[in-house]
Amino acid sequence: MNDQMEPDEIVTKFIDCINEMDLEQATSFLSEDCEYDNVPMGKVFGRDAISQQLQPMMGRCEQIEWITYRQTCTGSTVMNERLDKFLWPHGWVEMPCAGIFEIVNGEITLWRDYFDLPTYLNQLPTPSE
Repeated sequence: MNDQMEPDEIVTKFIDCINEMDLEQATSFLSEDCEYDNVPMGKVFGRDAISQQLQPMMGRCEQIEWITYRQTCTGSTVMNERLDKFLWPHGWVEMPCAGIFEIVNGEITLWRDYFDLPTYLNQLPTPSE
C-alpha cells in the first residue's frame, strides 16, 4: 500500500513505472483528483485525464528512461532533477526536467514538471523527415 511508503519512495516507484512503460501501474500512484501541471504545456486534472494525456506520448515510444540526478524530500513535498528521455522512431528526445510532487495519504496529488519547450520541439522531426 502506498500509504506505508515515504513520499520520496512513492515518487521513485512512480518514475520506475514510467520507465517500465506501465502506465496503469504508474497512474495508480496518483490520486483520483491529481493535478498534473506540465508547465509549458498546461494542466490536466484527474487520474483518468492524466492517463489519457500520457498514453499517446508513451504509445509512440519504443523506450522511456527518466534519469533522476537529484531528489529531495521535505515533509510531503518531493522535488527532483531529471533527464527525461524518450526513444521515438526518429531517435532519442531528451529533456532536462525539474519535478515537484505533493503526496497526501500515500498518493501523488500534485505533479508539476518544468522544462524548456523549445529544447523539446527542436528535437522533433520536421514534416519532410
